[in-house]
Amino acid sequence: MPILEQTPGLIEALKGEMSPKFLATRNSEGTPNVVPVISILPADDKPDTLFFGNFLLRKTIQNLEQDTRLGILAITQQLEGWMLQADFQEFQRTGTYVDQQMSSSLLRYNAYTGIRNAGVIHVRSVQGTFRISKLQVLNDYLRARLARIGENAPGDGGARIPLPVRQEFKKMAAVKVMSWIGESGYPVVVPALSLQPAGPWSLICRRQMQFPEPPQGAPVAVNVLTAEAVSYQVKGRWAGGGRTGTIETHEFYAGGPPIPGSRLT
Repeated sequence: MPILEQTPGLIEALKGEMSPKFLATRNSEGTPNVVPVISILPADDKPDTLFFGNFLLRKTIQNLEQDTRLGILAITQQLEGWMLQADFQEFQRTGTYVDQQMSSSLLRYNAYTGIRNAGVIHVRSVQGTFRISKLQVLNDYLRARLARIGENAPGDGGARIPLPVRQEFKKMAAVKVMSWIGESGYPVVVPALSLQPAGPWSLICRRQMQFPEPPQGAPVAVNVLTAEAVSYQVKGRWAGGGRTGTIETHEFYAGGPPIPGSRLT
């Protein structure tokens, strides 16, 4: 049986045009990158195949040219999710996948342009599944908030988080994920819904024992996607201790207009 059909609910979640889906890539130096790619869909003609629209994915495309290893996270509005390991295969400029992407509600009436091409992905495995209750989200968020430290102190070598980025990561009603490079060399993506600013120089979240976590000092990338379709990516280094983990923030990227993927100063 195909991998995608072995896990109940996964294909339905991937078919959801508005279901949050995140794609994690890596560059040749092993730096992770994670962005929302809502256009990811399961293919009807090939088992364990996904495809997505190449639309406003500058850094992701650059990384795919260097390394084809991928991590994917899909999550529903009911906070049921799946973590996948996959390989990028190719871009197609014409054909069924391109036609499906162009006719989707996400792109049909967009204010910019159509997709350049469609990326094709082969799923290797389902790395994990999860279901998170809204009560757990609230509890973890509040516990991480209570654990915040260094509200006004700079980190050791970190960079100050831009105010718009801090404001979005403060929101509890937003999907937040974290990615790093696993032992296999593939990017890992896990939910980090309690992630929030610990002040202007770092982020903090409640550690979850049911999910893997990065090694101490590992480069990580985190992303927030709000209900208003606002997205930011932050890169830094992980430090876990006790029941919380912190990220010393180094780089900040916009996920939308005017220049998607542009670095913020």
